[in-house]
This record gives sequence, structure tokens and C-alpha cells, in this order.
Amino acid sequence: MNTQVALITGASRGLGRALATGLAREGLSGEGLSGEGFTLIIDARNAAALDETAAQLRESGGTVIAISGDVTDPAHREALLQAVQTAGRLDVLINNAGTLGASPLPALADYPPADLRAAFEANVIAPIALIQLMLPLLRASGGAVLNVTSDAAREAYAGWGGYGAAKAALEQASNVLAAEELAVRVWWADPGDLRTDMHQQAFPGQDISDRPRPSSVVPAFVRLISQRLPSGRYRAADLMPAARS
Repeated sequence: MNTQVALITGASRGLGRALATGLAREGLSGEGLSGEGFTLIIDARNAAALDETAAQLRESGGTVIAISGDVTDPAHREALLQAVQTAGRLDVLINNAGTLGASPLPALADYPPADLRAAFEANVIAPIALIQLMLPLLRASGGAVLNVTSDAAREAYAGWGGYGAAKAALEQASNVLAAEELAVRVWWADPGDLRTDMHQQAFPGQDISDRPRPSSVVPAFVRLISQRLPSGRYRAADLMPAARS
């Protein structure tokens, strides 16, 4: 069997890095986890941080291709496509890269339109554009798209209007894609509040050390991928009990 290939955006830190570490160890066979590990194609805007992540993954035995760049850049998305085509297949596309938007979080009445536009570009347009490029390979492998979302897409939190609106748009796009692409699994998954740089940006100056580390939810995402659960919306918290059993 050919080694499975996963593309993870925003993989230099936080949840993206944790997922890359988890999937480097966990490959898939026809009956679930094979233990061989995925070949990973990872990206991030910070080239130095991405190279550090890639080096650590390789030291632990992972096969990693690191391509620095911004997913909102069409040329960078084409570079990711070329890397996937060189690998020969794609089994999982994880759209993790995104932006909080304006920080400190402003009320919608004061939200700068330019920042709102940038939030939609990074959190909605770029993931959809990347999916469009990768769909032929995902269809061929019977692969999956995993879009990382947030409870802010469904709940009304003051100050979270820009980010929440963008994630809500991504969720509906995922929902429609799932109805259209029956040969491909489409998941939009909420990891919950985590101890990440993005979450810290939402609460500048506050102590967020009580939030769980990103690595804590990796078993939930691995379960989603390895068991090839039906297309739909998932919360990591709901997947964790079975992941631990």
C-alpha cells in the first residue's frame, strides 16, 4: 500500500503543529491505523518556525515536506499543489491556517472593514480555493477535507463578530461541499478553547494557562480521520471519550 499523504496548513505552531506530530506517527490502513505514519506536507507563514517544526518531525522519524508561505497567496497554493502532485496522492487536507482578525477584539460597530475583509480572505476564501485545487486528488484517493472551525461560528460572543462570521461562512461552505462531494469525506471540527497564540491574541494580557494544550485534542482528530466518520460537524470534546477508550 502507498504511504498516505496529509497536507496541513498553519502547522508551525499550536493545533496545526500538534496535528502534524500526531499524524506523523499515525498512518491508515484499510482497517484503521497502520502505525506507519503519514507523509506530511506542511505550511506556515513563518519560515523559521516551520523549518523548526519540520526538523523535529524528521528527528522522530516523520517524512515531511515544508513549504513556507501564506495560503491567501495563489502562488503559494500552487506550490502546495505541486508538492502534492509530486507525492502522487492526497488523503487528507487539513485547513487549519487562519487569522483571528482585529485584536484586541472590537465590536462589530467598530470593526475596520479592511480587517474584516482580511479575516474572510484567510478563514474562508483561502481554504475554499485550496480545496478546489486539491479535489481531483482527493476524489481519486477517496480522501477527506478537515476544516478547523470554532464555537464562535455558532455562539454570539461579544467582540467575536468578525472571526465568528468568517468561521460560520466556512462551516456552511463545508456543509455544501459535503452535499456535493459524496466520494470525499468533509468534516468541520471545533477543537474547543486551547492554549494557543491565537487564543492569547483574543485575550491580551490575560492568563490562559487554564486552557488545555493543543496536543490534548489530537486523539479526537485522529479518531475522526482513522475511523472515517461521516461528513459533518464535530466537536473534539464529543470525540474524546471514545478516543480514550
